[in-house]
Amino acid sequence: MTLFDVVAAVKDPELRVLNVAELGILRDVDVTEDGSAVTVTITPTYSGCPAMDLIRADIESALHDAGVEDVKVRTVLDPPWTTDMITEEGRSKLAAAGIAPPSSTKVTVQLSIRCPRCGSPATEQLSRFGSTACKSLWRCTACLEPFDAVKAL
Repeated sequence: MTLFDVVAAVKDPELRVLNVAELGILRDVDVTEDGSAVTVTITPTYSGCPAMDLIRADIESALHDAGVEDVKVRTVLDPPWTTDMITEEGRSKLAAAGIAPPSSTKVTVQLSIRCPRCGSPATEQLSRFGSTACKSLWRCTACLEPFDAVKAL
């Protein structure tokens, strides 16, 4: 396993079904030639994301556990993160966990969000705010199940 793989495996604390690579916030893992120091570059999903401190600590811990003593985690805001950066595997994992993945931000009009449980497009937004700041609360009018949806940015 490479040091990139070690970092990529770190889970997002708010979307525990995704790791930082699948979420698209992992930008770079720079390892010195002798492997003694690593600089990791990440981008928050939004500038006020409360999970960033924990993500940084988890990355540092994972690399320390892998034997790297000198670890730096840099946060960059440019280019900004968008939901288009979530990988296809990440989108599949969100849906499997009952969280509607975001639609592409390239779509100008979103007609509906499909229910991650039954696939129906017959859904309604209950609240713009879900279990975390990056999700909203929805309900499927076909199967009547509530679900979170990742907000498209």
